[in-house]
Amino acid sequence: MITCQNICKSYKHGSRRKQVLNDVNLVVNPGERVALLGRNGAGKSTLIKLIGGVEMPTSGKVIHGMSVSWPLGFAGGFQGSLTGYDNARFISRIYQRDYGDMRAFVEDFTELGSQLAMPVKTYSSGMRARLAFALSLAIEFDCYLIDEIILVGDQNFHRKCHYELFEKRADRAMVLASHSTEVVRELCNRAVIINKGEATAYDDVNLAVDIYTAL
Repeated sequence: MITCQNICKSYKHGSRRKQVLNDVNLVVNPGERVALLGRNGAGKSTLIKLIGGVEMPTSGKVIHGMSVSWPLGFAGGFQGSLTGYDNARFISRIYQRDYGDMRAFVEDFTELGSQLAMPVKTYSSGMRARLAFALSLAIEFDCYLIDEIILVGDQNFHRKCHYELFEKRADRAMVLASHSTEVVRELCNRAVIINKGEATAYDDVNLAVDIYTAL
């Protein structure tokens, strides 16, 4: 499981510090799909980054009892001067995966063709998203972190994304930050509302959506 214990996160804002999350506690069990609901700026993305280790909490701690992805589609770790292939090779080394297998998956999934041999800094935002999504799914994790579902490309690519994440990996845990109540109702079995820096968990997703909508 993943356990967030008394998580606080603040950022320096001029001469002051802005408190984004205050004493957040959260448990994600194997196979659970937990929605994070909250208005813009509530701290959903921040919590996703803290769980994924992209950022560190100001205080409190995140305990990983299972493997956790970086935020799905997160392109912040790309080396722009390297090609798509080179970035895939770098990820394969970090996670000790076979590069040949990863390369084959990335080629098939992204449909970027010869562009994979070009520096990532030459990619459009949509191309970067495709590559980031593919690299996220090329590594098998126990829990996937999803900061909004941003689908790029045509309907065929959308179906491919949905199959890989929500059908092929239906047994994995997921933490999904989303504004879409329809997506939350369809895909999640627990929900957490983040409001004014505090997090409240609900086992009833429909109840959580109703409360969130009324905020």
